[in-house]
Amino acid sequence: MMRTRRIAVLTTAMLSAVTIGACHKKPAPQPAPVPAAQPAGPNADSARLAQEAAARQAAADAAARRRADSLAAANAANNGAASAASLRSALTATVHFEFDQSDLRADDKAILDAKVPILQANPGVAIRIGGHTDERGSDEYNLALGQRRAAAAKAYLVQHGIPAARIETISYGEERPVAQGADESAWAQNRRAEFEITAGGQTLRRP
Repeated sequence: MMRTRRIAVLTTAMLSAVTIGACHKKPAPQPAPVPAAQPAGPNADSARLAQEAAARQAAADAAARRRADSLAAANAANNGAASAASLRSALTATVHFEFDQSDLRADDKAILDAKVPILQANPGVAIRIGGHTDERGSDEYNLALGQRRAAAAKAYLVQHGIPAARIETISYGEERPVAQGADESAWAQNRRAEFEITAGGQTLRRP
């Protein structure tokens, strides 16, 4: 009887200890909720499109730089030949005149001005100036007019420091038209003074 009561007391004590321990035990942490994915809105689409546009622009800029570098390299390689051709083109550029006139127009003076520094930088160069007219007028009159035109161009160059001995003049009158036709369009092209390099044009130097 006594033993039975002691067992009951011990059992009650053990159950109380288990209950107290269970009360003091911390609950297991719960995982944080995962936020639901939000659908992409207009702002997200705009950002994506802007990034794609920036990437395309960067690629285009890089390609443009490569093309520019290639062109610069090609120009550098051809610089010598291009320079000689441009100098020769400037020396042989044609000037034109009004009907029955041998006075130089302002735009023709600019063409002659471009020849001066090239001739000064290349003292071995000699030129011939040929005067031309349109078909109107007699042969004798046109030969004289062509000579006046060639002389006017020569005088301008001499006034700007080019020795007269390096410049020859000749008149062809109406004999060598560059444009066929009996209208002002053709006549205006034929009223001219042409320039030919007669010596020293093999190796032209820049001014």
